[in-house]
Amino acid sequence: MKHIAIYGGGGFGREVCMLINHINQHSKLYDFIGYFDDSKQKGCVIGKNHVLGGIKELNTYPEELYLVIAIGDPMIKSKIFLSIKNDKVKFPVLIHPSCIIGTENVTIGEGSIICAGSILTVDISIENHVILNLGCTVGHDTRIGSYSSLMPNVNVSGEVELGEGVYCGTGVKIINQLKVGSNTIIGAGGVVSRSLPSNCTAVGIPAKPIKFHSEQ
Repeated sequence: MKHIAIYGGGGFGREVCMLINHINQHSKLYDFIGYFDDSKQKGCVIGKNHVLGGIKELNTYPEELYLVIAIGDPMIKSKIFLSIKNDKVKFPVLIHPSCIIGTENVTIGEGSIICAGSILTVDISIENHVILNLGCTVGHDTRIGSYSSLMPNVNVSGEVELGEGVYCGTGVKIINQLKVGSNTIIGAGGVVSRSLPSNCTAVGIPAKPIKFHSEQ
């Protein structure tokens, strides 16, 4: 079996551990060895598993290792990825066995996590290190940029384009044929009925920008 670890020992990291366990129940692919997390003490226990260290220990890990970055914040997630310099570290795609994934032109980039109950239809491009949390749906001809994170029950309609590093809070709905710019945050429950620019925070029904932030 492939050795696998999780960077991030918070709540989502524990949920990803559960996801790995569910994958192994169907096909024993992974041997989970523990967590890496710079915010926690090396050797402490999360659930039944130990923290093996942080980026320093990860960059000196001597064997092939599959790693999942279980961090929801797109900016932090990208910084962690860029800090990993160990060429023995690989980034698998994790898909929960309950997901429905179309067989026509659906591509999912390295390090992406597709959680239980999610549905992807046809002609969809999911780039690298994307999170689709529980119960997300993605319609036809949609592209989701690298490092984006969709929280539980986000519904993305067809022909939508999400830029790099987009964060969609729980229950966001995005109407078809719209674009959301890179590094934009959409607050929980928002309904996107018009395209949104990059580097903003948008909330409400319909979702409107309430502030802009510097490019990340």
